[in-house]
Amino acid sequence: MPLGSTPQPTIPVLDVRPAVHCGRKPAKAVPGETFQVSATVFREGHEAVAANVVLRDPAGRPGPWTPMRELAPGTDRWGADVTPDAEGRWTFAVEAWGDPVSTWRHHARIKIPAGIDTDLVLEEGARLHERAAAGMPGEARTAVLGAATALRDNGPRARRPPGGRPHPGGGGGTRPPSAA
Repeated sequence: MPLGSTPQPTIPVLDVRPAVHCGRKPAKAVPGETFQVSATVFREGHEAVAANVVLRDPAGRPGPWTPMRELAPGTDRWGADVTPDAEGRWTFAVEAWGDPVSTWRHHARIKIPAGIDTDLVLEEGARLHERAAAGMPGEARTAVLGAATALRDNGPRARRPPGGRPHPGGGGGTRPPSAA
């Protein structure tokens, strides 16, 4: 590894199914038959992951990716249903990556209602949305940038007096620090 570079976390993709004889023989389906592709996908730490299945037709052309979903929360087992539409030798691959948006949403759902680091969480969300918008076209970009602006405009500074804390009961109300 070059000096000064940061190692990227590895996201293993294990136990991919369907597999016949540990992948030595092809799984079989008929055109139009839907089957589930599943895999164990995880990473070290608390950051979220996401995964897709890419089905390739007999000519090797990749079809549209199919988002995988966690089959049972907390098990690291992901799956998606795919359907080949013609005869021939189809293949598939499972792709996985870190999901910073899901990681942020998870933290925000916990920290904002509890009033913990609310300003920081909202700013992180705004910056995350701005980075995501950079690669989007037209209307989608405008919508995502609007979300970033809303996170900043509707943050706790806009809803509460200086020195106030968000009221734990929600509803956007506040109470002064002395009443805490």
